[in-house]
Amino acid sequence: MRIGVFCSGGDAPGMNPCVRAVVRASIASGQEVVGICRGYQGLLNEDFFVNSDGQPIMDARSVSDLSKHGGTILRTSRCPDFHTIEGQKKAAGILRKHAIDALIPIGGDGTFHGAVDLMKHWDGLVVGCPGTIDNDLIGTDYTIGFATAVQTAVEALDKLRDTAESHERMFLVEVMGRHSGYIALYTALAGGAEVACIPETPTDVPEIIDRLRKLKARGKKSIMIVVAEGDENGGAVKLQADLIAADCPFQMRVITLGHLQRGGSPVPADRILGTLLGEFAVKSILEGKTGVMAGRIGGALTLTPFEQTFDRHKPVPPELVRVLATMAH
Repeated sequence: MRIGVFCSGGDAPGMNPCVRAVVRASIASGQEVVGICRGYQGLLNEDFFVNSDGQPIMDARSVSDLSKHGGTILRTSRCPDFHTIEGQKKAAGILRKHAIDALIPIGGDGTFHGAVDLMKHWDGLVVGCPGTIDNDLIGTDYTIGFATAVQTAVEALDKLRDTAESHERMFLVEVMGRHSGYIALYTALAGGAEVACIPETPTDVPEIIDRLRKLKARGKKSIMIVVAEGDENGGAVKLQADLIAADCPFQMRVITLGHLQRGGSPVPADRILGTLLGEFAVKSILEGKTGVMAGRIGGALTLTPFEQTFDRHKPVPPELVRVLATMAH
């Protein structure tokens, strides 16, 4: 069997360990692996990974020492052409042309939407791996890249707390999460922030102001507020304007972490998760499974139909919201 693997959408730390696992597991079971560069766009361009022998096949040496590296050796991109039926049919034809029997796409909800569309025109097997820092897919407790993104954000928060204490200021730290508050909530809890503004809970500016005044009256010298970029009230800049208008008792600075959260060497949790899910995706394909995402729930490896991974919002744990509020007093 010839298995194609690619990364699509936003990069996530841990994609490389996942690619490595797909390649090593495939070779160990006697299969051949084709690395497709730059996601769906690379597929349409027939842009394949070439090994040291000049062959468009990934061998064991192609992924040596790969687990510690961030980003993705296969590169990634977004592909507007793949949103069209013509693009999907072209991709299916290219897969047939190169005798690719199965695909393992690594990415988020956009990647899996694309996989569903592709399967309407191609009868190969498709098992995906959840590679996205947002942790917003149903069917897995954590996505590949989430743990590293939180680690990066917490490290930034720790450094900002030092200067906040020195200047007796408040920092509004904006993190990624257009539709999900997972990164913001976990960062706030781990970093000891006083407030987290996330899409899943209402951002009440008067309530925040009241809390800040109480904290200042108790002698609090520094404040950290973590804001998800997709907070329903707007991002950190909008919140700053609202707080100033409401007579905030602290001087404020805004920091947007942005794409910093996608980079860096993956933490062990993401290396392990990427490895487990990559190997499990290959095993599932060899068992004839298709149209599903490989995930891990409660320590057990699971398969979830692509449509179910993105058909509803993945809620943040309400217990963590409650604990954060308690810790902020």
